[in-house]
Amino acid sequence: MAKEIALVIISDIHYASALEKARGEFELGAIRQPVPWLATKLFRHFIWQRHPMAHNALLDQFLERAGEPDLVVANGDYSCDSAFIGVSDEAVFASVRECLGKLRGRFGGRFRAGFGDHELGKRSLFGGRGGLRLASWRRAESALGLDPFWYQEVGEYVLMGVVSSLIALPVFRSEVLPEEWNDWERLRAEHLETIGRAFGRLRPSQRVLLFCHDPTALAYLWREEGVRTKLDQVEHTIIGHLHSGLFLWKSRMLAGMPVIGFMGNSVRRMSMALHEARRWKPFKVRLCPALAGIELLKDGAFLRVFLDPTAARPCRFHRHRIRRA
Repeated sequence: MAKEIALVIISDIHYASALEKARGEFELGAIRQPVPWLATKLFRHFIWQRHPMAHNALLDQFLERAGEPDLVVANGDYSCDSAFIGVSDEAVFASVRECLGKLRGRFGGRFRAGFGDHELGKRSLFGGRGGLRLASWRRAESALGLDPFWYQEVGEYVLMGVVSSLIALPVFRSEVLPEEWNDWERLRAEHLETIGRAFGRLRPSQRVLLFCHDPTALAYLWREEGVRTKLDQVEHTIIGHLHSGLFLWKSRMLAGMPVIGFMGNSVRRMSMALHEARRWKPFKVRLCPALAGIELLKDGAFLRVFLDPTAARPCRFHRHRIRRA
């Protein structure tokens, strides 16, 4: 029997540098109207994250508990994106640099880092601030060493990492600066072509673990014939973004819902994703929770996966809870 390969997966670390922490209640500060302000305050306090910048110690806890795996994958969202424009903002850049520095220092060449949506910019829940920025894309590649598409063969397994925000770019059209749209479209076309070539090279014996931060992108990947015809070889797609299994369960329950276009950009974007969520099923989605989980459940965790390099047996997943102080 071949020796199993040990893989550790972490996602949605949301590390905060001193510069980001100095901004305080950044999400609430972007909201001017009292009703959305109160709704966001209650949602964050009781359900999502009461203190989003207070969880740096959880990364240190992970580094202590991860052991010595053969490979470590981080599935995006390394900062709090407190300016909503990704790593082109100095404070957000500092957070990502510190976070990746700790991970690379601990795991060296065994570490792979993918893109989340916070690296590129994401419009605030209410208030209409921010969005994707080309400057963040360029800086993430050149200064932080994030690879838009990474590919690694582990025996008969192929691990691939893709950029969900780029694949799902049509959802973010209103968040892109008009003068940058053509460049984003070009980057998306190149990215999809790269992904299609990688799927086209798969041998029949190979199995795929696909890393895609935001499941919104999966409906757009499904439309790519070169990907769709090879989905039987995708053993699992590991996502982040949703933070908790509770929200993955709700997403599946609401799959197919109509698009809501009259309650602001964030609701429109989320309802567009849920409208297409039935396309997620053939990708065999597995969630890697946020390191801090959500406030309601405090269900933070990381994943440990064991791969049979011959792919004769399915990979085995173990969820390891991360407990807050």
